[in-house]
Amino acid sequence: METINNLISKTSKYLTPAQILDIKNAFYFAEKSHSGQLRASGEPFIQHPLKTAIYLSNLHLDSEAISAALLHDVIEDCGINEEQIAKKFGEQVSKLVIGVTKLNRAEILNEETTKIVSTSNAASIRKMLISMSDDIRVVLIKLADRMHNMQTLKYLPKEKRISIAQETLEIYAPLAHRLGIWEMKWMLEDLAFQNLEPESYQKIAELLNSKRSEREEYINKVIEKTSTELKSFKINASIEGRPKHLFSIHKKIKKYSEMNRGISEIYDLFALRIIVNSVSDCYAALGAVHSIWHPITGVFDDYIASPKDNLYQSLHTTVICENSHPVEIQIRTKEMHELSEYGVAAHWLYKEGDINDSKFEHKMTWIRQLLEWQREISGSEEFVESFKTDIFNDQVFVYTPKGEIKELPIGATILDFAYLIHTEIGHRCVGGKRNGKLVSLNTKISNGDTVEIMTSKNIKGPSLDWINPDLNYVKTTSAKTKIRQWFNKQQKEFTLNNGKLILQKQLKKINETISLEELAQNSNFNSVDEMMFAVGSGNITLPQIINDLPQNQPKLDNDQVSKKITSPTSGIEVLGVGDLLTKIAKCCNPIPGDLIIGFITRSAGVTVHIKSCINIMNEKEKERLIPVNWREQQPSYPVDIKIESWDKVGLLNSITSVVSNEQINIGSCVSEEYDGFSTIKLNIYVNGIKQLGRIISKIESLEPVIEVNRVN
Repeated sequence: METINNLISKTSKYLTPAQILDIKNAFYFAEKSHSGQLRASGEPFIQHPLKTAIYLSNLHLDSEAISAALLHDVIEDCGINEEQIAKKFGEQVSKLVIGVTKLNRAEILNEETTKIVSTSNAASIRKMLISMSDDIRVVLIKLADRMHNMQTLKYLPKEKRISIAQETLEIYAPLAHRLGIWEMKWMLEDLAFQNLEPESYQKIAELLNSKRSEREEYINKVIEKTSTELKSFKINASIEGRPKHLFSIHKKIKKYSEMNRGISEIYDLFALRIIVNSVSDCYAALGAVHSIWHPITGVFDDYIASPKDNLYQSLHTTVICENSHPVEIQIRTKEMHELSEYGVAAHWLYKEGDINDSKFEHKMTWIRQLLEWQREISGSEEFVESFKTDIFNDQVFVYTPKGEIKELPIGATILDFAYLIHTEIGHRCVGGKRNGKLVSLNTKISNGDTVEIMTSKNIKGPSLDWINPDLNYVKTTSAKTKIRQWFNKQQKEFTLNNGKLILQKQLKKINETISLEELAQNSNFNSVDEMMFAVGSGNITLPQIINDLPQNQPKLDNDQVSKKITSPTSGIEVLGVGDLLTKIAKCCNPIPGDLIIGFITRSAGVTVHIKSCINIMNEKEKERLIPVNWREQQPSYPVDIKIESWDKVGLLNSITSVVSNEQINIGSCVSEEYDGFSTIKLNIYVNGIKQLGRIISKIESLEPVIEVNRVN
């Protein structure tokens, strides 16, 4: 168990005697307030705030933050009010304690009122944003609080353990990363990984232990050779091997598995870290390393010239060492190393030194960006998604034509970049250049790219295709939000007409005969206008509407038996008769999602048609028609589609690749070419209208394709 002496020993190395006395007073006040209280683990409750404070002392936080960490639960658990804290420990400590208490109350409230993770996360994240804008130490205390809670997670019920671990992996660990606190980030990730995937965690731990001596021997050879070379360049440096943490290795193993490579081939489980005295020595050391080890092309990052916004600076290179194994090497100064360990907490470590408040504020501009985005985004799910995609994803750094550095998540596109520059630039975007070459708007950008946006003088506004998830024009939630907002601001008549055209066009393509009125009623819209507005504004798509559409069947006659007989071969329920065989009518080829009806034949059971099939419409013996329905689990059904396109080399290969990626089987393919045009008829097997609509949309997005339609 930790004691106050452990905390005093750590803080005495960088705080004054007067500040140490403040910390002692805060501890004894908290100890008395929590007297008799126990944690779920059975240990005295005071151990939790004490360990939280010790984590912060490792980051060299000031006495106010350490005191607040010791007191952070007294309001919630002991009935102490903020006036008492302010009077005894000062206004600053009181504000910090109140800030942490509000975050804790948000978590408790969300646990009691909702089981929707995204809503719960959104409330907590919004409060953290406000706390960061006021005093970032509140969030640092909360991170340390979460660290100890994760270490004692095993004492909680399984469902709660998984929920807390998932939230830690998705929110708190990435937040520690963005704040530059490396050690806290990887500890939170490993603890979450241990609870979410205990078997994988244990397996990796055992694998690492069995290969430890072999890897250490290898890395020591690399260190020895590198050290000799640096000395020949007269560079004073310390070199150490840094083991990667388990969650990082887990992700690397998954990546290597996709490449059919095993754990024995992963030699960059250790990274080499070279610490030198000056920036010039960093680049000299890089030259020395590259003189003895061959660098891997394209695997180099200069975070000294282009530092990350979480204060991180370093040179990263990966080289081929002994026996052709890759090893990651980081090169940095001593000050850079301190910043990489402490992140934003270094603001307090160097408060009296070279790093002043203005520089600190400049480095943390991303917090202000978060505050702006959280005001724009109202929906809880969308807000949480923006954190995961725009803020907590790994980032790429790209340049404007003027040399300004912009940061975007990995996977961001030219169009994402346009919206990052300015909303109006995004709306007026008509093209883009990457490194001087014209590229499509959905082209992904990479580290070091120079991106130029071409715009129209007139604001045409975005295309609905830009938010089509199948076309991948934008990745960031902020860009998607701005595009949707543009549509929501347009005149209602335009949006309604646009939605109507989309519905009519898509319904025609998949041969769905239901009217717009029926579609709106069965999809829980209050009116056709409301449905058309939702589709026209890009908030919902036809496949989403059809996916939730119940299959209304004709009422049974009074003398019919009210039971369902399931055909074992067709995936169709026959209502009101005995066990009859069913088969799909070749004249109209219905698929799940179509409104259907059965026709009792004289020798072949029941033939299933689309209700609007011409043969059914002209059928004179109406008494032979019978209600049928699709079963919940349907097999694949054949459907014919016709593709009209400009003729182009590789067209058929592109189309079949799209179909194959959707895991759809092709029954037959007939292609005709004439006068520069091409007509392709595909017979494909789909599981319903939603899948059919999606594959038609993807094929239509191919550059030479003109139109795709379903054929009866």
